[in-house]
Amino acid sequence: MAELRLDIPSEHQSNLFGQFDSNIKLIERALSVRFTIRGDGLKVSGAEADVQMAKNVINELFELSKRGNVIGEQNVTYALSIKEQLTDHPMAAMDSDLICHTLSGKPVKPKTIGQKAYVDAIRDRMIVFGIGPAGTGKTYLAMAMAITAFQRQEVSRIILTRPAIEAGEKLGFLPGDLQSKVDPYLRPLYDALYEIMGAESFLRNTERGLIEVAPLAYMRGRTLDNAFIILDEAQNTTPAQMKMFLTRIGFGSKAVITGDNTQKDLPRDAASGLDVATRVLAKLEDIAFVKLTAKDVVRHPLVQKIVNAYEVYEAAQQKKTGKGRGTRYAGNRRA
Repeated sequence: MAELRLDIPSEHQSNLFGQFDSNIKLIERALSVRFTIRGDGLKVSGAEADVQMAKNVINELFELSKRGNVIGEQNVTYALSIKEQLTDHPMAAMDSDLICHTLSGKPVKPKTIGQKAYVDAIRDRMIVFGIGPAGTGKTYLAMAMAITAFQRQEVSRIILTRPAIEAGEKLGFLPGDLQSKVDPYLRPLYDALYEIMGAESFLRNTERGLIEVAPLAYMRGRTLDNAFIILDEAQNTTPAQMKMFLTRIGFGSKAVITGDNTQKDLPRDAASGLDVATRVLAKLEDIAFVKLTAKDVVRHPLVQKIVNAYEVYEAAQQKKTGKGRGTRYAGNRRA
């Protein structure tokens, strides 16, 4: 049995420990250690290796708290998931990478190692594929990078697009003009734009033609120079659509393609343009492929558990059938 004392100033204790010491209890359960709070100190006891791991997790969260962050369950869960990598304060390094602020003043930063790699790739490469499950911030971070580049006049316009495919449901006839018909498919892009840029600024720039949100079919025949282009839900493109999109990119432009290859809404036997592009373009130097995982989920921790549960289920189905994700479940329809 080993014991270790950690000095935590009283002004950081409530933030670090969580409401009703919920953060401390989460670490105790995960690492099989025992915490005792004494004044400005925190005593941790348990097996020597577990105590050292708990120290690293607490120190990492303390660094975040000193930077003004509110420590929540997501921070604690992620610190525990990368506990072997915490010696050099990687979470604090990520916290220093400020992309922008939302309209309400909330800072937008990468929150995981995978997200940090994704943001760095967007800065360094002309074309970036962000591939991963729901909740990993693929679209939101790409939007933040696009808006930042636009506001800094690094690009002259933003173009946001996604294939207009129904998510496993037949919606039937939709009333209204063409824009009204496609808006429901593009709503997630609008949501991110409104939160970061504000509705008024978005509408003003849209009227001037500087921000365009459109279905992928509208991209055919165009050349997109000096633009930041985001293709969302790329797993629902066909190979022909993906090729068409990639060949639209012109001089001074940057493109980010996001998708989750476990949530396809294409017909069962149709190939995904995202899967094909991953194989065809993997060796091109100016193109980066960033694979995000369940560890990079930054929504409610339950979402991370759901993603993990589906990954285990799909792996078992693949092993059982030998047919991979082309089985009856296998993610061809959105879960």
